[in-house]
Parts: sequence; C-alpha cells; structure tokens
Amino acid sequence: MSNGGTANPKSSDELQATSHEPVAWWHWHRRLYDWVIHFSHTKHGVTALFVLSFAESSFFPVPPDVLLGPLALGAPKKWLRFALACSIASVLGGIMGYCIGMFLWSMIGEWVIANLSWAGLTEANFAKFQNAYRKWDFAVVFTCGFTPLPYKVCTISAGIAKINFFGFLVASTVSRSARFFIVAGLMGWKGEKIRPFVEKYFNWFSLAFVVLLIGGFLVIKWIH
Repeated sequence: MSNGGTANPKSSDELQATSHEPVAWWHWHRRLYDWVIHFSHTKHGVTALFVLSFAESSFFPVPPDVLLGPLALGAPKKWLRFALACSIASVLGGIMGYCIGMFLWSMIGEWVIANLSWAGLTEANFAKFQNAYRKWDFAVVFTCGFTPLPYKVCTISAGIAKINFFGFLVASTVSRSARFFIVAGLMGWKGEKIRPFVEKYFNWFSLAFVVLLIGGFLVIKWIH
C-alpha cells in the first residue's frame, strides 16, 4: 500500500471494506462499533437489538442506544424497524422488571444487591426511587425511560413500591419509544451523510457516551 493511500482519510465505504484491517488493542470500542455495524446488513440485527433492549430494562447495564445508533447508521432505511423493535423489547423488559420487584424481590433481593451492584442495583438506589415514587411516580418512570438514568433500577423499584401498573406502562411506553425513535430517526434521516463525521470523531463520541452512562448512576447516588 502506498504512503499516499494511508495518509488520506478513508470514506465510509472504504472503512466498511477494510474493517478486517488490524486495530490497536486499546481501540476495543472501535472493534465493537465495526462489529455492530455489520449486523445492520444481516438478518440478526433486529434480534440482537431486541435481546439487548429487553435485558437492559431489568438487569443489563448497557443501554440499547449503543446498538440502535450504529444499526440505524449502517442501514438508514431500516431505522423505523430498529426503533420499533427496540421500543417493544424495552417496554416488555420493563414489565419483567416490574414483576421482579413486585413478586420476586422478597426472594431474590438480597442476592441481587450482593451480586449485581455493579449494574446500579443497590439498596440505596432502590430506597431513593421508592421515596421519589411517593410524590412523582409517573414523572420518575418517564424521566428514567427517556434519559441516561438507570431504567432497570426504575422498573424493579416500581414493582417493589407497587405503583399503579397502568401508569407505569404508559410512562414506559411513551418515554422509551420517544427516546428510541428520536435516536433511530436522526440516524435514518442523516445516516449516510453523518457517518463519516461519526467515524472521524468516534473516540470522542465514545467518551461522551461513557460520561453520560456514569453520570446517570451518579445522579441516582446524589438524589436525596
């Protein structure tokens, strides 16, 4: 390969074509991005997104946006399908989280807190959510569903607090759908045009994502 060929920035098509090229070991997040992008052109993309979105609503710490964004970016014409699958799975996962809190918490709560505190499932977090539900049950669920706040803590604690299920379902459906349709819609609208920009500044976007994710847990920690 000539020196001139390596000096010029690659187009998004070239990046796809050369995704097999060696990547530095510390660029694991870029490896993950390239791996996720390839799902947008396979029959497994929607399935992977559905599973991640469902799991995130009850126990998994990584939000589905990390998969939804790259999928919609890789296949902009499928953004509506991705957003719908993500929304449905997230609401169903939220219902499971609510049921865990209402029916199973007395049996598994001690184990969850002892083993899954790394996912934000701590006794202190649950206590803060239950206190907030006494005044703003709908608002709390909506805020957690739409923002980087840990939604899984919200769903399980909603069941523990036994808030109105219908209100919980409406708040979850509206907030999660709004969030995922906005993310996927933006990628579908300007996907191919903004993809070179996203890939050029990918490390900075990754850093911002981590800051938002950690920030969500810190907000819960500081709520009184």
